[in-house]
Amino acid sequence: MSGTSLDGIDAALIDLVPRQNNYEVELVRFATAKFERALLEELRAALPPNVPSIERLASLNRRLGIAFADAAASVAGGAIDFVASHGQTIWHDGERRLTVQIGDPYTVRDRLGATVCFDFRTADCVAGGHGAPLVPHVDALLFSDPAEDRLAINIGGIANVTALPKARAEAAYAYDTGPGNILLDAFVGIRSNGVSAMDRDGALAARGEVDEPLVAAMLQEAYFGLPFPKSTGRELFGDRFLARHAEGLRRLNDADGAATLTELTARTVAQAIVATNFRAPRAIVSGGGARNPHLLQRLSHHAPHARIETSDRHGVPVDAKEAIAFAILGYETLRGRAANVPAATGAERPAVLGAIVPHELSNLLERMDRECRLT
Repeated sequence: MSGTSLDGIDAALIDLVPRQNNYEVELVRFATAKFERALLEELRAALPPNVPSIERLASLNRRLGIAFADAAASVAGGAIDFVASHGQTIWHDGERRLTVQIGDPYTVRDRLGATVCFDFRTADCVAGGHGAPLVPHVDALLFSDPAEDRLAINIGGIANVTALPKARAEAAYAYDTGPGNILLDAFVGIRSNGVSAMDRDGALAARGEVDEPLVAAMLQEAYFGLPFPKSTGRELFGDRFLARHAEGLRRLNDADGAATLTELTARTVAQAIVATNFRAPRAIVSGGGARNPHLLQRLSHHAPHARIETSDRHGVPVDAKEAIAFAILGYETLRGRAANVPAATGAERPAVLGAIVPHELSNLLERMDRECRLT
């Protein structure tokens, strides 16, 4: 998959074994393939607020399919059973139930010689949901615990939180809290003239001072006050958001600007933690933000009652978590099992997610049927 941050294509090869209503998961290999510069520039030019032509989108769809196939082949190392491809979100408007991901799955199938599951979000939109977040189903499988309240927090380009009440896995709910790394990454890229794409380890923000009036102004964004279920993306927290606050950011030095944008992410994620009313939850963080010690420190500051730790401690590498999640969602698609969480997406009903590009599909389904009957 490739996320909102556009920092590369994550490819995970996993060994997945069904265990009654759960799964045993082993990560075999993982890699992040960087986009070729020309492809990345064309992709950025096609994202909001830009309005690409149909011809450009068709070309990008094919080129991304080739890039995804190359990334998958680099970790496959031989024959595989199936591929689950999230693709690249080119447009998402949860309120209007509109979402589009590109990355030609037929190219992936022909390169890997395997069935491909793709287009995971549309089915939830048709069922009345936002089409996001979809990872909560996997969060409940991987991280829920009958003995303690937990939260699964992913801080990628956008941040989202899944609440996992103890002894009530069916009561899980989730939503996008707002910006994760997207604003900070863009700010650092602008200030460094493209030399840096991120605030590595939060070192820049750690040297700065938070501009409290600017954080307060940013927190006036209507999205933060909406009840869940809700989802968001680059359409809201992208270039347009930075443009609205350009004057406030312009008067800050690099370190203070980074500190202020990091604080916005930390506070909005912490607000979601506090809103659960969990007394002493374990908060399991994944995504690029989990590699930012300063961000995690600010998160702990604003949610001191939570035990903040990374998903690495639970056997799920922080960088691979979402790729692993969509592999599991692909298996659920092939089993014909609903994998959305209506409390997270706002859907009116459970829905089987994903479309299938078949390759020797009957043989694959027979093997899966034997696997499932053995557990």
